[in-house]
Amino acid sequence: MRLLWLAVLGLLTACDLTGQDRLPVVTGAFGDRPVITIPDGEPDRVPRVTVLSTGSGRRTMPGDVVLADVEVRGWPGNRPYATTYDTQRPAKVVLDGRHAPDSWREALIGRPAGSRVMLVAPAAQAYGPGLPLGGSRPARADGSGPPLGGARPAQAYGSGPPLGGARPAETLVLVFDVLGGYPPDARVVGRPLPDVPEDRSPRVLIGGSGPPVRAGSKVIVQYVTAEWPGRRVVDSSYRRGGPSAFTLGPRAAPPGWVAGLAGQRVGARVAFPAGEGRSLLYVVDIVDVL
Repeated sequence: MRLLWLAVLGLLTACDLTGQDRLPVVTGAFGDRPVITIPDGEPDRVPRVTVLSTGSGRRTMPGDVVLADVEVRGWPGNRPYATTYDTQRPAKVVLDGRHAPDSWREALIGRPAGSRVMLVAPAAQAYGPGLPLGGSRPARADGSGPPLGGARPAQAYGSGPPLGGARPAETLVLVFDVLGGYPPDARVVGRPLPDVPEDRSPRVLIGGSGPPVRAGSKVIVQYVTAEWPGRRVVDSSYRRGGPSAFTLGPRAAPPGWVAGLAGQRVGARVAFPAGEGRSLLYVVDIVDVL
């Protein structure tokens, strides 16, 4: 009987019925936008998760907020749907059993920070309804409208379809670079939630002792945004489910953040205004730097 099963397995492999030869090929280093090559033929209809490389950081856990860069492609024609690599604002995925599809939880739970993971699945399973693909930026000065930032439709081959516009039966290829998993209430250790200071002067409220933050770094933060002079909180990462990640640069981070955070250290809590002519004050806990 064992010989019979070995013979059947050999036949399946020779006929390419195992599906392994029909998986996309992904090249490029962790942190760089992946290059995805789609094979000829029809994809399997069963979701597949493949760990392309394994990092050495903390493993993500159920309940975490996972921050990851994501590239989304359609199998037919390798059509680009969305990417966070262009925006430099990683996706925020809340693994609480309610905000992400089962396929995303399978792909992301238990992965060490620094891992690259590929998910191949029909859109109905790989791209849940209303799934927010993308991190969020603090709200605009008036506190209105949707959060700024997040993933945008990929532009490599023209405008492409709108984000989330894939047909339910279409197979999608998603590549995740897992930056890390963090508790939803992550903040400066042993400290209560931040209060809004009584003036807008830039200040260090709590000194940090971790790695330094430099311009161009990816920073993991919790933040509170208050309008001035009323000190009314108009936005908060705590309200949005947990930490957010930003590349500390003028195009990716909100106004005032490069000046306010560069030179600080992980573990610090700092307050600073949004910049000239803007009536906002930020209070930011620096949770991590990458």
